[in-house]
Amino acid sequence: MALFLQRFTRRKTHGLDENLNEHGGPKLARVLGAFDLVFLGVGSTLGVGVYVLAGEVAKNNAGPAVCISFLIAAFASAFAAVCYAEFGARVPKAGSAYVYSYVTVGELMAFVIGWNLVLEYLIGTASVAKSFSENFDKLVNKSMSNAFLDVFPIDAPGLGPYVDWFAFSVTIVLSGLLAFGMKGSSLFTNVFTVVNLANVLLVIIAGLFFVDGSNWQISFNETDYNETFTEEDVGVGGFAPFGLAGIMDGAATCFFAFVGFDSIAATSEEAKNPKRDIPLAIMTTLVVVFFAYFGVSTVLTLMVPYYLQDPNTPLVSAFFDVGQEELGITVSIGSLFGISASLLGAMIPLPRIIYAMSRDGLVFRILGRIHRQTQTPVLATLLLGLFAAILSMIFDLSALIDMMSIGTLLAYSLVAVSVLIIRFTHDADEDGKLFNSNNEHDHKDNSECLSADFLGSTTNRSQKKAYILIGSYCLLCLGLALILVLGETKLQAGDVGIAVGTAIIAALLAINLAWLAWQPRSKRTVYFMVPLVPLIPCLSILINIYLMMRLSTATWIRFGVWMLVGSFMYLGYGINESSEKEKAYRKRKIQDIPLMMKELSFDEDIEERPLIFDSD
Repeated sequence: MALFLQRFTRRKTHGLDENLNEHGGPKLARVLGAFDLVFLGVGSTLGVGVYVLAGEVAKNNAGPAVCISFLIAAFASAFAAVCYAEFGARVPKAGSAYVYSYVTVGELMAFVIGWNLVLEYLIGTASVAKSFSENFDKLVNKSMSNAFLDVFPIDAPGLGPYVDWFAFSVTIVLSGLLAFGMKGSSLFTNVFTVVNLANVLLVIIAGLFFVDGSNWQISFNETDYNETFTEEDVGVGGFAPFGLAGIMDGAATCFFAFVGFDSIAATSEEAKNPKRDIPLAIMTTLVVVFFAYFGVSTVLTLMVPYYLQDPNTPLVSAFFDVGQEELGITVSIGSLFGISASLLGAMIPLPRIIYAMSRDGLVFRILGRIHRQTQTPVLATLLLGLFAAILSMIFDLSALIDMMSIGTLLAYSLVAVSVLIIRFTHDADEDGKLFNSNNEHDHKDNSECLSADFLGSTTNRSQKKAYILIGSYCLLCLGLALILVLGETKLQAGDVGIAVGTAIIAALLAINLAWLAWQPRSKRTVYFMVPLVPLIPCLSILINIYLMMRLSTATWIRFGVWMLVGSFMYLGYGINESSEKEKAYRKRKIQDIPLMMKELSFDEDIEERPLIFDSD
């Protein structure tokens, strides 16, 4: 049992130097500058969220308060983004949150995160391809979907209404483009992203000429609920027709719209100056896409009443609804460029996560082979592109979006936990040098240094205490989230028991956080560091766990199935083929050499024995 626990918690201690290739052979080409990374991040993020989610969340969850849902999701994403930014400066390697958790938490948790990132990017790619197909179908007056319905219909719960060969073909073509090299792919991404940003500005500016403030003040009786819609469809009317619960459910869905900045971290090995450019690109991306989402969702709900929104192509339909067909067609064409950038951005990290995991031996090593001419993981790119294409061909968009949220939130939570672990790890810890190998920076954040000096130096005892506090904080977050989600109705009704329970757990969380903040922390610094530690990582953990608890039971079941498949992969292959297992074996052999030499040497206290020779 102890041996298995040791294997599960072994941490990555090799191959973190960005200038080394521990297995030899070709490396990923460093061709991405700061602007390329920003365009990649914006292109990855500003796609389905702006062209689909704004209308879907307004119609089904939040009403006009969808802009507040985007604001809440942006705050939650910002906390996760700064954690990713610090790790981008500390560990500039392909693999994103997978690598971060491997060097801090351990191998088993790293595999869980990596496996879920594969799910996230697979479904992200499929969902964007599906959105591309639906927007193109709108442009051709639904003639494509009608033809597919006649020839390739699907009649099964949880699947789309027809086999979408168009989404399949788009995914396959772009997979081939990515397999040919990163430089050409980044050029396409940059061009598509510029067109996408111009299209978003067109929607916001042109839409301002057709806004109607009364659409945010529609009363329940003005919604025609008894003619076309049910009372459940329209809520109570007004700015927040579905109440706080609707806004929070909308925020959980809108969180999907900000998934994409982590694709920047996944390409660290292809960035020219990752320590500087990765944090800068992540934060710039988040700011740009938030203003785009907030502006579009505000204009959209002012143009068309929330209950009349088209959940599939809301922006195009909004301009058609106000009699601006030409603008609608223009926006539809622009949306294809935007979704193309998002599709490329979703596909780029996928083979790189597999590349990182295969390089470490946790999945089949053949998937990590780099082509000498293209300097990309060709086999992984094409194989995973095929899987994503199949998903986009048979599932509908809403099912795909629901399936990917849990993996993303879990990855964000583990990155925040990893930041806390690094900050409170004993400076003299043998593994501590991993966290900033070749990444130390002369600049020090004054607030962090003053805090560290005031609290004293780290020790093994303070490290152990901090780890216990981090674990207890996560458990308390889980308890609070369960009470808030399962007891939401009773809490709003003023149930005393639920209110007292919530207050007690919240107080324990505050005490736990204060106690953790009082612990000594590492004085090591890098180019970018999360400010206000442990507050910001702890808030990120709390928000992410709460949003995870709001996901549907079906989502958790699908997550369980995916993790079951992953457990067979890890226990049947990864745990025995791990590069860290090989390293630990070599280390033990080296440590045994002095002992072997001592055993072979003659000890003066031992009586010499006469040599006896056999004679014929």
